[in-house]
Amino acid sequence: MTAESAGVYDMRDFEQSIIINEKIKLEERFEFRTIFSEEAVQAASVERVCFPPNEACTEEMMKQRALKIRELFFVAVDRKSGEVAGFLNGLATDGDCLKDEFFRNADLHDPTGDNVMILGLAVLPKYRGIGVASELMRRYSGIQRQQGRCALILTCLDAKVEMYKKMGFEDEGISDSSWGGEQWHQMRKGL
Repeated sequence: MTAESAGVYDMRDFEQSIIINEKIKLEERFEFRTIFSEEAVQAASVERVCFPPNEACTEEMMKQRALKIRELFFVAVDRKSGEVAGFLNGLATDGDCLKDEFFRNADLHDPTGDNVMILGLAVLPKYRGIGVASELMRRYSGIQRQQGRCALILTCLDAKVEMYKKMGFEDEGISDSSWGGEQWHQMRKGL
């Protein structure tokens, strides 16, 4: 008698089944896609809810990102309400360090850049804990890999380091960034 015929299954198969089911549920509930320019105001509102004033980008910055770097600005939209539940946006460059100027100036985007600097990942509190942020990052990473990018780079506070490690990022230590008067870790995910 095999373990399978006795009702014993490999735990990895079970975990994989759960992951697949969760992705299907997310796909049914949310539309994952590139932002529409008219959604920039909603994205700015999400940013204000998720970040303190000293860290949040302005509505004008968000509009500029949606206009000038649309291809690197993804949203998760609740299919029932049409609400932007969360977003992930970035800027491409050949640089390998995230600079504070990237947050302020969408014109620094280089469409042929090897790396993508993640400028923001935010999910409204009522949509947290169900995998929206991870799914945005998973899809974003896959698309950037297909585009031939080398790495995703972001900065985060101490409290978020472990979350990003679970998404495949490595902590490169304290960044030179002083955005919002904070001390940031630079994180990198090779593609």
